[in-house]
Amino acid sequence: MKQDAEATIRAYYDALRAGEPLSPFFLESLATVKVSLSERFSGYPDIADELSEQSAMTTEWTVESADLSVTTRDDYGWFDDEVTMAWTNTRVDTDHEFDTRWTGTLEANESDGTWQFVTMHVSTAAEELQNDDALFDFDP
Repeated sequence: MKQDAEATIRAYYDALRAGEPLSPFFLESLATVKVSLSERFSGYPDIADELSEQSAMTTEWTVESADLSVTTRDDYGWFDDEVTMAWTNTRVDTDHEFDTRWTGTLEANESDGTWQFVTMHVSTAAEELQNDDALFDFDP
């Protein structure tokens, strides 16, 4: 069943909460970009690796969308949202919670009409990050 852009974004939030794989939501392209709270990832292979590590080292995700806005034109779309998110970093046994801003672009797959992220940018106010040294401490 064809899913629209907004449903894809909401399904991504659901997958994040459930600890399900997130990389299928991203376009498999070297031009795909994901900016997280603390890092920038360029190209699908790096994004898939980062998301896999994130899923392996975090639990108890809360993702609360407050103001999702999605616009589409033909096979392209863009969105913004205010999201409160929280999780536990199991590597350092630390809880995190942030009020964040999400923006991004999506593209519909020509063959089946499913939507995937081309860019995603998640940010928060700088003062929220000042005292948080280990958001996603992935170094082995």
